[in-house]
Amino acid sequence: MVYIRILLEIAVIAVFIYIISGRLMGSKINFIKRLLSVALGVTLTTFVYWYSYLRFTDYMNDPFVYMAQDESTILWIGSMLLISMLLYLFFELFDPIELGERGERITGRKFILKRIQHRWRRQKRLARVLEIAVRNGISRSLKYARNRENDRELAIAFRDTLEQSGGVFIKFGQMLSTRTELFPPVFVEELGSLQQNVKPLTSEQVKRILATSLPYGVDEVFSDFDMNPLAAGSIGQVHRAVLKENGEQVVVKLLRPDIRKIMRDDLNILVEFAEWVTSKSTWAENLGFRQLAIGFANGMREEINFTIEMRNTVQVGNALEDSEYKVKIPKVYTDYSNDQLIVLQYLEGKSISKGRSVFKQFDVTPRKFAETVLFSFFEQMLESGIFHADPHPGNIFIDATDGSPILLDFGAVGRLASSQQNGLNLFFIGVQQNDSSVIYDAVSLLVEDNQQIDRHKFEQSIGQILLKTSYVDRIPTAELIHALFDVVRDFGLSFYPSVGTALRSLISLDSTIHTIDPGFDMFTEAKVFAKKYKTSFLKKPFKEPMETKDRIEDELALLIPELFKLPKRLDMLVQRVESGKIILHHDIFSDKKNAMFVIQLFSRFVLLFTGITFGLVSAALLAIAQFIETAYAVYLNIASYTGLFLSVVLLVRLSIQAIRDMKRSNNA
Repeated sequence: MVYIRILLEIAVIAVFIYIISGRLMGSKINFIKRLLSVALGVTLTTFVYWYSYLRFTDYMNDPFVYMAQDESTILWIGSMLLISMLLYLFFELFDPIELGERGERITGRKFILKRIQHRWRRQKRLARVLEIAVRNGISRSLKYARNRENDRELAIAFRDTLEQSGGVFIKFGQMLSTRTELFPPVFVEELGSLQQNVKPLTSEQVKRILATSLPYGVDEVFSDFDMNPLAAGSIGQVHRAVLKENGEQVVVKLLRPDIRKIMRDDLNILVEFAEWVTSKSTWAENLGFRQLAIGFANGMREEINFTIEMRNTVQVGNALEDSEYKVKIPKVYTDYSNDQLIVLQYLEGKSISKGRSVFKQFDVTPRKFAETVLFSFFEQMLESGIFHADPHPGNIFIDATDGSPILLDFGAVGRLASSQQNGLNLFFIGVQQNDSSVIYDAVSLLVEDNQQIDRHKFEQSIGQILLKTSYVDRIPTAELIHALFDVVRDFGLSFYPSVGTALRSLISLDSTIHTIDPGFDMFTEAKVFAKKYKTSFLKKPFKEPMETKDRIEDELALLIPELFKLPKRLDMLVQRVESGKIILHHDIFSDKKNAMFVIQLFSRFVLLFTGITFGLVSAALLAIAQFIETAYAVYLNIASYTGLFLSVVLLVRLSIQAIRDMKRSNNA
């Protein structure tokens, strides 16, 4: 019974410490860390208190009331509180920080020991990648990377590092090889040679995935399932099957097991590797190497979530349903699909590089086929705003039944806002009219910060580009867009990410179309589409009178109430001007965020000043007390230790808040 009583008393004290420490450190603190710090603090200080004092007393028989009056008990409880706060500071300071969806630093919700274990495993993998990089000479080569025209030594070292690191790093290199607007040809050549050998899933693995991922039994969904894959990649693989309900042929795309865990860990490591490369080279920093890694990581996270690909496929299919440019999008069987498995309509097609016989069979000219593909992409970009972002030859097929285009693999999709669609349309018009002022207007809609553009200088630079592409039989799409990227970067600007995706897609599409018809000129055909686009826009009110009427009614419903308020507002404005009450005033406190920042900064300075003052005064009193031999010295000692305790509490609270602010700023 005595031991139970003592344990209950300690438990009551621990609850008291938990509540007080939470109040002193702030309410928004991690529950697990707070509980763990209190438990360790109470255990440690109780053991020290028992070992140094209690075991020499008759504490087993003394009631708690008498113990509470003992100054040693007060010191014990105060030490509990202080040690618990210091332990919390330790956990907050050394808490493993992970990279989030956008490259930001976030703290996971897993138990702290598991996070430390995970962090150790990840750091070990990162150390291995950095060791490979140093061994291949990247750090040495980066020292001589003065500009974007880097030498072959760095390109080879970079390729070898990514290849030896494997997995995500190889796919990252393959992606970088497509960024011809950023990297010199030697980089594109070396990174383009990266290959990833992936073993297909075994039949047992396929059966296991189907059993766990399908919402129904395999035999209930498929009457036949071919275990030999049509294609196998690093993320998933594709099989042919037949639906039991209607006998339709389908393809089933399976996500590789554990790919999400592998991707999550390696993508975080890739971003940290990019940060290391950026810290070693101004060239990499100017290139935006870390941002490239973050963008790649975001794209890969979407690719391993089949729900996103399924939604993309449905969206593009619905957007093109009434299009006059007939391209086929596989139907998604949403009842059987989820984030780990997609069931798609099987469309029998041939690669565009092997489609000459299909063109002849259905009397379709390569030029007409290429025009349909191009105009469909223009319609996706400029009308619906959602477009296929990876139009390489492997994703565009020829339907073997009627010769029409088939678009496949919607894991990568871009989205353009209406202003960006207008900007892209102006860009095509400006190129066709050879008008740098129109292209300036286009770019001002396509870049993130258009306030700092010097219009005259920018138009001069665009004019130089247009001169290089003038008086030629075919406008070189890749060269023109690369030059536009260069000019935008030279002026300290950057395209919206979705716009950059669209422009790179046009480069890839241009290359794909030349596989179909080598003499096809994208920008000449863009002029034809732009003319059709403007004509259809002008005719739309007459072709769709009811839709136009509904649109006008909606706009008037919003506008009329505001028009009724206008006379009253003008009268009030005139009255305030006449009375001299209108004063324009702006300072740092006129913005609420700025005001809060200054107030918080000032309050923390006051706390810091108070804590340091308490510490200095208490230390001085403690020193003075050592030279006083009267009985009053004990009160001076108590006051000194109390002041030191308060000083430490204030400084610990400020330290925790500083760490919290640092993490919050990394999230911004």
